[in-house]
Amino acid sequence: MTAPLRTAESTTASAALMHDLGLRARQAARVLALAPTAQKNEALAAMAQECRARRADILAANSQDLAEARASGAGAAFVDRLALDDKRIAGMAEALEVVRDLDDPVGAVMQSWTRPNGMSIERVRVPLGVIGIIYESRPNVTADAAALSLKSGNAAILRGGSESHRTNRAIHVALTAALARSTLPEAAIQLVPTRERAAVGMMLAGLDGTIDVIVPRGGKSLVARVQEEARVPVFAHLEGICHVYVDRSAKLAMAKAIVLNAKMRRTGVCGAAETLLVDVAAAQSHLAPLVTMLLDAGCEVRGDEAVRRVDARVKAAAEQDWSTEYLDAVISARVVEGLEAAIAHIERYGSHHTDAIVTEDAARAERFLREVDSAIVLHNASTQFADGGEFGFGAEIGIATGRFHARGPVGLEQLTSFKYRVRGSGQTRP
Repeated sequence: MTAPLRTAESTTASAALMHDLGLRARQAARVLALAPTAQKNEALAAMAQECRARRADILAANSQDLAEARASGAGAAFVDRLALDDKRIAGMAEALEVVRDLDDPVGAVMQSWTRPNGMSIERVRVPLGVIGIIYESRPNVTADAAALSLKSGNAAILRGGSESHRTNRAIHVALTAALARSTLPEAAIQLVPTRERAAVGMMLAGLDGTIDVIVPRGGKSLVARVQEEARVPVFAHLEGICHVYVDRSAKLAMAKAIVLNAKMRRTGVCGAAETLLVDVAAAQSHLAPLVTMLLDAGCEVRGDEAVRRVDARVKAAAEQDWSTEYLDAVISARVVEGLEAAIAHIERYGSHHTDAIVTEDAARAERFLREVDSAIVLHNASTQFADGGEFGFGAEIGIATGRFHARGPVGLEQLTSFKYRVRGSGQTRP
């Protein structure tokens, strides 16, 4: 009889805790929405300083999380996403400074015009309010999300994965220490202090109306749950099934460099290529070198009949391979009957995330860029550029593949909405 009672008490305590987080975030959001750029920049500079100063504490916490992950049998790709080192902490601090130096979107006039009756109308960027970020593994998201939310005038409630709980907490301590040094409320960036799954459900329900948007960043199961249960708008992508199409006019050396980087630079990121498509007109000259290169680099290749013929190490691709996000050193590969067939394959099996064409034919490149309905389409560049930092956003809070205004890397501008400011001189409507 005692266990259910403790569970009920725990749930009640968590609900009260989360309710308080929401209220404090809403109050902080009002302050942030009106904060001048210099004040926000001062806080971001202090955050970068605190992350560097507390590097040893952050690494110590991360080592505990890594030890626990390895003991539980976590794979290499998972451990890589979780791991921090001196270089990654330095990069995290630098990203905070990059966001500091970006233009402040809040208050920017997007468009203005004057009506025949003399009224002037402006469309002006404003913050969204309170952003709930639910993420897994990558502890650097704690700093990235905090920076982007703060600079765009939004309060953030962060719920990291249980596997990175200690690391996230150490980073959050650094961030709030910086806020304490500034004149902005510490409640501007809050970390959910419990690992209980019920906390996620409360965020998805909107925390009694205090959360304005949810951004999930993690695996398919997390994002699927968020999209299914959320009662507030969601910026997200479910999968990153990214393609590289090697066209008949592609330079072989460029194609090899792009394909190898797109697949093998970091196999566990959402912008990693999962499918290689090769134009039948380029198969004789390009297919074998590309496939051999991938196999020799330690990548498993699952191919159609044409691909299997070029190397005995290629495994047969099953139907589900074309719609699988491996997040590992595995790629599916097939020969297609030209550009139209490549676009059709991407439309059928892709996830509208990131897709690339390698070609020297400008007209075919433009057709690919125009017709492939993905958040990011590239010509002669690796899919691993699907990253807010590489877009000049400083960082990203996630990648969105929906049809909202936020599509692709979600940066500062995507974390704002707009309002209309209308100035009159006594006009009334007849």
